[in-house]
Amino acid sequence: SKVAIVEAGTHAPDSVGYIVRVGDIAPEMEFELTDGQKVKLSDLRGKVVMLQFTASWCGVCRKEMPFIESDIWQKHKENKDFVLVGIDREETLEEILPFIEGVGTTYPIAMDTNADVFAKYALRESGITRNVLIDRDGRIVMLTRLFKEDEFASLVEKINAMLAE
Repeated sequence: SKVAIVEAGTHAPDSVGYIVRVGDIAPEMEFELTDGQKVKLSDLRGKVVMLQFTASWCGVCRKEMPFIESDIWQKHKENKDFVLVGIDREETLEEILPFIEGVGTTYPIAMDTNADVFAKYALRESGITRNVLIDRDGRIVMLTRLFKEDEFASLVEKINAMLAE
């Protein structure tokens, strides 16, 4: 029996709009950080990567981001095996900078000007508060939606465990 290898982003959307699944290789993409640096996802192989989809107009994101800052970024920012990138949807640098200053986060933010990165992970029209956790082999190991305390706690635990390996 042949095992079908499904390309990430080709699944029918799940109940929260994700078109990728845990176990998929994360879709390749290049993003530009607010400091102008360009990063390719495939260049981060060997590291634990967390992508956080956000926007200034997203109230739930604003609520979640200080927890990402304190519980994840501040704990692991010195660890060269960990990468956290916030991916801001459809906003200009002039909109993003006051937003991140306002929420008090210091982790890197990338610009997703046309929501094309977002669209590799979820339906364009679906809600934005999402975290994607990717292992050292480039596989998706966890997908979150909205900011639920129990789900967030398990994300934090998962990152701690993966970095302890």
